[in-house]
Amino acid sequence: MKKKMWESSLSSWLLSGLLITSVLCAVTVGTVDVSLAEAFGSIVYGITGWESFASYGDSAVYDIIWLLRLPRIVLAVLTGMGLSVCGVIMQAIVKNPLADPYILGISSGASLGATAAIMLGLGAFLGENFVGLAAAGGAFAVSMGVLVLSGVGGRSSPVKLLLSGMALSAVCSAFSSFIVYFANNREGMQTIAYWLMGSLANAKWENLAVICPIIVLGTAFFWTQSQILNLMLVGDAAAITLGRDLTRYRHGYLVLSSLMVGFVVYSAGMIGFVGLICPHVMRMLTGAEHRRLLPASAFAGAILLVWADVLCRTILPRTELPIGILVSLVGAPCFVYLMVRRSYGFGDAR
Repeated sequence: MKKKMWESSLSSWLLSGLLITSVLCAVTVGTVDVSLAEAFGSIVYGITGWESFASYGDSAVYDIIWLLRLPRIVLAVLTGMGLSVCGVIMQAIVKNPLADPYILGISSGASLGATAAIMLGLGAFLGENFVGLAAAGGAFAVSMGVLVLSGVGGRSSPVKLLLSGMALSAVCSAFSSFIVYFANNREGMQTIAYWLMGSLANAKWENLAVICPIIVLGTAFFWTQSQILNLMLVGDAAAITLGRDLTRYRHGYLVLSSLMVGFVVYSAGMIGFVGLICPHVMRMLTGAEHRRLLPASAFAGAILLVWADVLCRTILPRTELPIGILVSLVGAPCFVYLMVRRSYGFGDAR
């Protein structure tokens, strides 16, 4: 037991160190070359305001680092962390290693909310962030619909949750297409198309102040629920013999996951495969025990999106590739390769 805890702590420390290194390296990469010392000094001055670093605050490099690059890198960290953690939770809830926020329809609900906001002005009275709030509301509404639909005709089960999510995902996609077709708004269609491809370009510190507590606190909460998540892999019958009714836990976890996904979609648009690939890779390295798997997946997702953002900013001259496209192009072949080359025991939570 002590050996496993030590191994878990070591892997978390290694991944966290790799994440910090990735962030510091990523802020130096772009159309303007920035040294690591300049990047570090600008970040320290932006966070602390210390007079000893004031010289960095008076330079153009500070604006590039603090106002442009660092916010989108922080958003990449939070987005990757949130999607990976929600992927782990979804896979435990339905006992299916192929589950992620897209399979259960939550991302489609967020997409429908954003489409209605952009094309119909739904929720415009909520202020300039009404599109994001509509996306979060759509994700939450679909999660409630999944819970209600899965409970029709008896107790909810992992299979019924999965089927309910797939059905509602199809419904949301159909309604989104219906709105786009009849709204006849060319500018809105372009906005939706770009938003559905995913982008970190609109990252701002004020928006990060909203998403950061939700993702960090949600991740911390799920980490404390590792024992329950392990029981979900064992099955309901075994859990009941141990005095645990997993149905209410599934419902609560699904609602919290939908909230996290909604705010991720609100901030960065639709980005696929992160919640599918990162848990798979980390499960091969750390095993299926959630006390090790959750933090490892969170760090891995953050690192993946940090470097994906770097490639998006640099791979094409004088333009930026939407991050959702790049992640899908890389993620789909990687997923196929992992499924063909590796085998692992999904239900082994030792």
